[in-house]
Amino acid sequence: MIILSIETSCDETAVSIIEAVGDFPHATYEVLGNSLFSQIDIHREYGGVFPTLAKREHIATILPMLEVALRESKLPTTYTPTLTATATAEIYKLLAREHGLADQLLNFHHQHGKPLIDMIAVTSGPGLEPALWVGVNFAKALSSLWQIPALPIDHMEGHILASIYDGHHLSSLAFPALALLVSGGHTEIVLMRNWGQYEKIGVTRDDAVGEAFDKVARLLGLPYPGGPEISKLAASARTQGLPPYATLPTPMLHSGDFDFSFSGLKTAVRNVVMDKNLSTAEKASLARDFEDVVVKVLIHKLRQAIEHYDAKSIILGGGVAANTTLRGAFVSLTSPELYPKLKVLLPDLSLSTDNSIMIALAGHAHASEALSPETFAEVKADGNRSL
Repeated sequence: MIILSIETSCDETAVSIIEAVGDFPHATYEVLGNSLFSQIDIHREYGGVFPTLAKREHIATILPMLEVALRESKLPTTYTPTLTATATAEIYKLLAREHGLADQLLNFHHQHGKPLIDMIAVTSGPGLEPALWVGVNFAKALSSLWQIPALPIDHMEGHILASIYDGHHLSSLAFPALALLVSGGHTEIVLMRNWGQYEKIGVTRDDAVGEAFDKVARLLGLPYPGGPEISKLAASARTQGLPPYATLPTPMLHSGDFDFSFSGLKTAVRNVVMDKNLSTAEKASLARDFEDVVVKVLIHKLRQAIEHYDAKSIILGGGVAANTTLRGAFVSLTSPELYPKLKVLLPDLSLSTDNSIMIALAGHAHASEALSPETFAEVKADGNRSL
């Protein structure tokens, strides 16, 4: 099965073409084509992602990303006769909100024909709705144009599967499994009793952990995205052996559930830095203090869940999964003193942030649920979609 996957949930425009041989979860995967455009530099001056600007950039880059992925894949194409007026009108209707994209797509189709793709998978949520709609509508247009089925995919399921993916296969899982998903928009613990069975057992009640990193970075005068900048300073503080700068709260550490809260921690940092001109060393110490508290809370909550559900596997996913300190603490859970038989799965750094390969994996997991072009045309983007 050849799967075209599309991801536009935030500030990355990504398109991949994956070949899946065999049945999920035992298939072999080959990435035939993969393209990604990051908008980080565009949004940096705003200190975060500006939704309407993200939408504009997705519209501008999604067809070029498709062209790159198709060129890399070297997939054969079939001759396509001239489209009927009805078929052409449908493309304009489906892309009515993506100004100019219908003309570009029809011209592309006229020049290149129909590639031998079996199914389309596209992120329909969660995420920024203006950004999501670009990918969803583009997938609708392709599904209609090429008359192939398509599927709306949950972005967070993609992150889970990306963490299990080794480049060709999905690693085996011992159940029950727990996934700690940490990103700019999400902090949650998901229980998996089997493949495709998800139960959210813990969520953040306010700020997501990635959001907290970005807000604290702004308080310290660091550029967006804040997570990597905080981590660099924290690593510097550890290397230099700098003393603590502040005693920060550990929110909800002993709340007796698996939920999180990071808004108060951010406020505590604000109170610490208010009306002060911190030196570079002081900023590094405070960044380390903040990062240490975040990791302590995440790992403590995860340990509670491991023991409560007798978990056999744990999965770390999402953009914050690239954080070196968190990755180290996650792996350390398999120490002889803790859970030596626990299976630990982390994403390759290239797959920790948003990408379309993970959407293809989730698409293959749900291939039997693929929708006809006519049915898929009714699918909606859902910024609050939940596993």
